Amino acid sequence: MESLEPKLVTVFGGSGFVGTQIVQLLAAKGHRVRVAVRRPDLAGHVRTLGTVGQVVPIQANIRNLASVQRAVAGADVVINLVGIGANSGAQTFTAVHVDGARAIAQAAKAAGASALVHMSALGVDKAAEISQYAASKLAGEAAVFEAFPNAVVMRPSILFGQGDGFFNLMAGLARLFPVLPLIGGDTKFQPAYVADVAEAFVLAAEGKLKAGKVYELGGPQVETYRQLMDRVQREALRNRPLLPLSFGVARLLAGVMAFLPFPALLTADQVELLSVDNVVSDAAIRDKRTFAGMGIVPTSMDTILPTYLWRFRKHGQFDKALPTPADDVTAA
Repeated sequence: MESLEPKLVTVFGGSGFVGTQIVQLLAAKGHRVRVAVRRPDLAGHVRTLGTVGQVVPIQANIRNLASVQRAVAGADVVINLVGIGANSGAQTFTAVHVDGARAIAQAAKAAGASALVHMSALGVDKAAEISQYAASKLAGEAAVFEAFPNAVVMRPSILFGQGDGFFNLMAGLARLFPVLPLIGGDTKFQPAYVADVAEAFVLAAEGKLKAGKVYELGGPQVETYRQLMDRVQREALRNRPLLPLSFGVARLLAGVMAFLPFPALLTADQVELLSVDNVVSDAAIRDKRTFAGMGIVPTSMDTILPTYLWRFRKHGQFDKALPTPADDVTAA
């Protein structure tokens, strides 16, 4: 892979699902990478994403300005991937998505970084009035642009790929439970492949995208939540009945889960997010702020999901999906 002159890139949250993809691609293109995480002792695996000494984990807590400043010192590019799905103690939406994002942007500007790429989420502008998560993400974008006007903000839809947090969870529930709850079955989503998202981040990091813009990243297929659940069950060879729940009932269920002594599978905020379509906007398509505008051909779920959801079949890899009519050459 050819690249521009190698850069020093600091990636906050670079040891996670999206981060490891970005770090590996940056390393393959010759860049040196600092992976800023709260627990470097638990991020040793990132060292193997590059050559010896090319990728190094470094301690940083985005709620501690001094550690953020140390992490970005001398960096040419800064990438912020840090985000949470629910409030937990000091790790609140405001602390992480707004104050933390602002601290990183300010530190990157002060350090003389040439580029800042910030992870947001698709649809936060539509859901900000009903969701604390979305409101904090939108406020975080504003804080980033205020401190670093030439930043690039990425808004991906839900992600798929080995180790993702959505399709693996849904398939796991289909394996465990006889019935699956369905909330917002008609809400539309546009899942994006994690490797495509990583490629978009690297293009921005190398200065190949227009600065000061918000990009919306969605895959080639738009499907309702019900269709996604059906897709998961097809891949996992499960046939669990779907139990539609109204948003009112779902909110009550989420309220009960909030009092349980372990992390809830569903929060009230997530219920609100399930009521809003999560697809690329017409404005982004028109302005070429999408995969197509970057020259990236997004990957289909049909290509990737079968490579890892087989784990949730009754007999794993030894179970084979039934052929579709088009695949059944004996049908004729």
